[in-house]
Amino acid sequence: MKRNIVTVLVIVLVVSFTLVGYGQNTEVTDYSQAEHWLALPLSADKEVDVFYVYPSVWQKTSNDPNMPNYSEIDDPTMIAGAKHVFQIQATAFEPIGNIYAPYYRQYDGGYVLSLSTEEQYRVMGETPTLDVVAAFDYYVNNYNNGRPFILAGHSQGSNVLLYLLSGYMKEHPEVYKRMITAYVIGYSVTNEYLADNPHLKFATGPDDIGVIVSYNTEYSDYSGEPENPVLHPGALAINPINWNRDETRALETENLGSLILDDNENIVDNNKKDYADAQIFNDTSRELQVIKCSTVEPAMLTLGKNFPTGVYHSYDYPFYFYNIRENASNRVKNFLE
Repeated sequence: MKRNIVTVLVIVLVVSFTLVGYGQNTEVTDYSQAEHWLALPLSADKEVDVFYVYPSVWQKTSNDPNMPNYSEIDDPTMIAGAKHVFQIQATAFEPIGNIYAPYYRQYDGGYVLSLSTEEQYRVMGETPTLDVVAAFDYYVNNYNNGRPFILAGHSQGSNVLLYLLSGYMKEHPEVYKRMITAYVIGYSVTNEYLADNPHLKFATGPDDIGVIVSYNTEYSDYSGEPENPVLHPGALAINPINWNRDETRALETENLGSLILDDNENIVDNNKKDYADAQIFNDTSRELQVIKCSTVEPAMLTLGKNFPTGVYHSYDYPFYFYNIRENASNRVKNFLE
């Protein structure tokens, strides 16, 4: 199946913003309003920025078929969920850059994962992408002031970043050249996607810049059944401890520290040592790469309801929190030199 991600055209009107995607006009969120930002620094005192897009945090509460499958921009459940997950993901970048994070109208995660892969690509290119592209464009033109930046996302947020990378960055090479790294974690970056977007490249090690970093985490004994819904054939991975592309196992003793979460995903240990290892597994049966963790068993964790036992989707950031921080710092240093 050809998975072309459609370029999103931004048209700025006098009063509101309208984006054209998939042949339809849709009014999108006005990001000149501060209340539409999860994180908006009062002062940009660091040399680089981070533009963060949070994962699925909203669930549809009604079976009414007339109720949209995406949230409103001011939905209190989404806002609370976004603030919560910010603490276990985006704070990895706090010492590195000025963090900008928009609220965006997102789809119910269970709804999206229930769709075929083709339908997932279609719907994700609509409302969530339209909002995030509008937010990023507003950020570039009003807040960034020419600084280098990191993109970071997870799950649905990473899915949306793929559209931003394939569309907006292609149309704005002067912006793309300031991108240090895109951490597109918790969703599939495939060989086919990169072939369709030759202006993009996947990371090859810990030091390269202007690249995409991506991986998905599973338990070492997880067989792939039931299906991991965020993994697609051709998915690539980089090891989030040693940042290499080979199958060398990175020991848990090499891990700089993990976040330990309780059943409600609250942090109970903010720097657990010797916890999670990581190894790239080339899964020939599924035709993809995935990170396998052998030192943390599923019974030790609370897993998301949309994911089978053994899929560590919610722990992509927490397991490797301080390694992500160290790697981002390293790539920033290389960019600025």
